[in-house]
Amino acid sequence: MEQYFEYPADIERDSAGFYLVTFPDFPEAATDARSREDALSEAIDCLEEAVAGRMKRGGDIPTPSPAAKGTVLIVLPALYSMKAALYLALREARLSQSALAAKLGKNEKEVRRLLDPEHASRTAALEAALHSVGKRVRMIVSDAS
Repeated sequence: MEQYFEYPADIERDSAGFYLVTFPDFPEAATDARSREDALSEAIDCLEEAVAGRMKRGGDIPTPSPAAKGTVLIVLPALYSMKAALYLALREARLSQSALAAKLGKNEKEVRRLLDPEHASRTAALEAALHSVGKRVRMIVSDAS
């Protein structure tokens, strides 16, 4: 099964002239800015925080809902996407962090870092961890729109 971490966002201009960004898949996530461009930039940070919060609380990370007319897609950055994918893979396999550590021949502290959204993990380490639970990472680069 392929996983994508592109989430639809609604952008509305409020009465004060700010651009408000909300995410249908993350009701707790909202941000705003004076310009549409700044709001889109802030939306990426907002999405990162929403995903990180769910990972820290042991919550669900939803599959992105289909983009409706008028929504924009906000892409979770690559490192966060890999961490979220590992988090979801462990939940799916009902595998603990210590079991993953044993599988990788590492200590549990290293696995905790791989799952910590705020830790700048190496992509090679995340790829190896994902591979150990039957996942593979594919990179897709497309034109910005």
